Amino acid sequence: MKSTFKCVVTGGAGFIGSHLCNRLIEQGAEVFCIDNLITGDYKNISLLSKNPKFHFIKHDVIRTLPTKITKQFSGTKFIYHLASPASPPLYRKYAIETLLVNSSGTYKLLEIAKNLKAKFLLASTSEIYGDPLEHPQKETYHGNVNSVGLRACYDESKRFSESLTIEFVRKFNLDARIIRIFNTYGPNMKILDGRVISNFVNQAIRTKPLTVYGDGLQTRSFCYIDDMIEGLIKSMVSKETSGQVLNLGNPQEFTIMDLARLIIKLANSKSTIDHRNLRLGDDPQQRKPDISRAKKILGWQPKISLTTGLKTTIDYFRKI
Repeated sequence: MKSTFKCVVTGGAGFIGSHLCNRLIEQGAEVFCIDNLITGDYKNISLLSKNPKFHFIKHDVIRTLPTKITKQFSGTKFIYHLASPASPPLYRKYAIETLLVNSSGTYKLLEIAKNLKAKFLLASTSEIYGDPLEHPQKETYHGNVNSVGLRACYDESKRFSESLTIEFVRKFNLDARIIRIFNTYGPNMKILDGRVISNFVNQAIRTKPLTVYGDGLQTRSFCYIDDMIEGLIKSMVSKETSGQVLNLGNPQEFTIMDLARLIIKLANSKSTIDHRNLRLGDDPQQRKPDISRAKKILGWQPKISLTTGLKTTIDYFRKI
């Protein structure tokens, strides 16, 4: 019989958050999902809402949670803080909200974790490395970020949230870990979220030209959602991750042009490729995680190939 433990997941109706909630419920958890739905989608958790152990709370974590809600968190074991717009079009649209959720919102969640003596996981991002001068990117690399660029609302607020989290570790001995998430994809991605895989898949299945910004030689690494969720949960439960920063992502590197051609092939599409000027400045030219630390501490590495993951993702987008 599965034992019940309480978890709080902010951003739980989002792409990664909804998968995390589902996996935690499968493991026997009682889950409190907090999301203001500005970028999350209630459809992602609609089936979970029928489970008595799942509780959806529509709330913006920038604002203080009502006492009647926080009382329900008594005995919470894990707090996963995933709330934040994450794709360039969305964090540009909600730039101020992005800055605040990763600063004020993070502070409020850290205070809750401290008071409850709960373990805390901050979902950070590979974007804190900016347009990296080191390749692949290790956790010890301090990044190359433009603090006033168009991406800064996301990049710099995540860097601040990391600093805030580590100070709670130092000052209050909070059991917290910082996870830098690299490009992740799979079902529950929003159709128009602006991420490269969702863009390409939707264009390919509609036989529209795939939009490639720049020459397409910039590289990315893509982690399938199931692998990422396994990594997040292992990071949370491990005793060795307290106070640590870990990269999670797939170290296999592809150019954007390689990705476009592969999606056209897997979708059996007749789409062509349309090159356009870069949308935002400071677009990273290379993105590849060094996951040596995650391998050593967690025994974790991605198992699902890009081809396998894309087939599932293409099928998902065809259905919706």
